[in-house]
Amino acid sequence: MSFAQVVEKIDGILWGWPLIIVLVGTHIFMTFRTGFIQKDLFKAIKLSVTKDPDASGDVSQFGALTTALSSTIGTGNIVGVGTAVALGGPGAVFWVWIMGVFGIATKYAETLIAVKYRVKSEDGSMLGGAMYALERGLNKKWLGIVFAILAAVCAFGIGCMVQANAVVTNLRQNLGYDEETGKTITFIAAIVLCVIVGLVIIGGIKSITRVSEKLVPFMAAFYVLGCLVIIIMNMDHMGETISVILSSAFTPRAAGGGFVGSTIATACRYGFARGLFSNESGMGSAPLVASAAQTRNPKRQALVSMTGTFWDTVVVCLMTGLVLVSCIIEFPAIGEAGYNGAELTSTAFSKIPVIGLPLLVIGLVTFAFSTILGWYYYGERCAVYLFGEKVIKIYKILWVAGVFVGSVIELELIWNIADILNGLMAVPNVIAILLLSKVIADETRKYAGTHINDKDETEIPVIKNADKGVF
Repeated sequence: MSFAQVVEKIDGILWGWPLIIVLVGTHIFMTFRTGFIQKDLFKAIKLSVTKDPDASGDVSQFGALTTALSSTIGTGNIVGVGTAVALGGPGAVFWVWIMGVFGIATKYAETLIAVKYRVKSEDGSMLGGAMYALERGLNKKWLGIVFAILAAVCAFGIGCMVQANAVVTNLRQNLGYDEETGKTITFIAAIVLCVIVGLVIIGGIKSITRVSEKLVPFMAAFYVLGCLVIIIMNMDHMGETISVILSSAFTPRAAGGGFVGSTIATACRYGFARGLFSNESGMGSAPLVASAAQTRNPKRQALVSMTGTFWDTVVVCLMTGLVLVSCIIEFPAIGEAGYNGAELTSTAFSKIPVIGLPLLVIGLVTFAFSTILGWYYYGERCAVYLFGEKVIKIYKILWVAGVFVGSVIELELIWNIADILNGLMAVPNVIAILLLSKVIADETRKYAGTHINDKDETEIPVIKNADKGVF
């Protein structure tokens, strides 16, 4: 067995039932531990567009949210849902959605402890994330170091090279060029992408946030609007679409009508896995930027951050699922062709006149580009925790180089390695969430009702030599 095959097998095992059980269990446990925090969703959405300028932090609450969304709303929302439907049948769409609903509680929990245990550097910059919650909340600095190493390395794969490859590949494949011209397009697109990414990340978190605040609402609204147009065009099939999704989620389905045969367990597995992968709840990624937000207490930013899972999975993934299943019902040959997730999605969208393919291409390109920006900040923060501020310039150079390399080479092995590291990131983060669940519950009650507007009087500690890192 080759190294690539070994890696692929490990990836399949990790993202199978073991990690699914851990994360789904955490989602359900934190839902009850927080008193079903999902009930405060509308309050959270209102807070996400409310400025809190007098609070401590580097960027606005909305800026932190859109930067986090820039990394979670990505190819997983389009191709990932396609993969779930291709392998798990239409019932997988329901389980993707369920993961979004329950994942809201875990995103809330991981953000709350990240903000509560954040610190300041001597220049006033905020430093936070799972590593600080593990270090200061649980006195497990070694586990914080493990998380930071996994995240800093994983970012180059899942957040950089894989996303750059998605941008260039989609441009090349969907613009209809021949092979020779396609190589030229790949090289030019790689250079342009490197320049744009470099110009954005050179300005640090504030520059990334400015771009995310403008790009994320536009790209999400554009994609959702496009999906709504397709859903309206397929309205005659929408009743059957919803019925098929719900029935397939709870009963085994024989192959036919354009869909693969699937058991309830298969639908659950692929729905859970793609839902978890899409919104990253429990991975510890989004709290890295949430810790920089201007917020008067940990609960406020935790509420804002949890709306990211709602928009990412409950809304965008559901829209994609409805589009795909309704298109397969209308054109059964799409599902019977045995396509993988990417092929299924491309073929389904291309069946829609005029808007289908442009919508898909623009969605994939903008989603992947924004993910590159969001994950850069995640990786940088973890690298700074390990090696100090001196590593930032080197990390920026390596990141841009990773964008170019990812644009021009095949990445199946790198994708699988990054996938494994991304899954392993969840382990120390989930440990922090579960062992600090009492703190999360106490903070949730403390700032209940009108107390959500109270300021946390706990002084954020200033860490000397924070720019030096732990190594």
